Amino acid sequence: MKEGIDDYVKRLSFYIPFEIRVIPDIKNRSTLSIDIQKEKEGQLIANQLSSTDFVILLDEHGTELSSTEFSGWIEKKMISGTRQIVFVIGGPYGFSKTVSESADFKISLSQMTFSHQMVRMIFVEQLYRAMTILRNEPYHHE
Repeated sequence: MKEGIDDYVKRLSFYIPFEIRVIPDIKNRSTLSIDIQKEKEGQLIANQLSSTDFVILLDEHGTELSSTEFSGWIEKKMISGTRQIVFVIGGPYGFSKTVSESADFKISLSQMTFSHQMVRMIFVEQLYRAMTILRNEPYHHE
């Protein structure tokens, strides 16, 4: 998984500035309630964000987009002058209420549940695919 993620991150660098940031695991997670875990993760996420970021949660309850729709959505954000788009993957129990309510948009990759590594891999591939669609490159086939 890591090799695949690294490969797509490298490919993305030809199109856009892109980086992956991983927040640390919550200490003593097993002794904390789910709500407290979500709040602590929410604080760590909030610490990584700027007030000017356009924040998109990758959330199973978000809007489902095809690859072509996603590329069009990204293009509109780029054209509109959105400075920095931040995509956030939630913890095992989802997002805190604060993070969820402060997000600008929510996208669902699937109604299925995936591990964090799998979500990273799927998402960076879809972002790369979106860039190739926008450039009419032969990577994506309808």
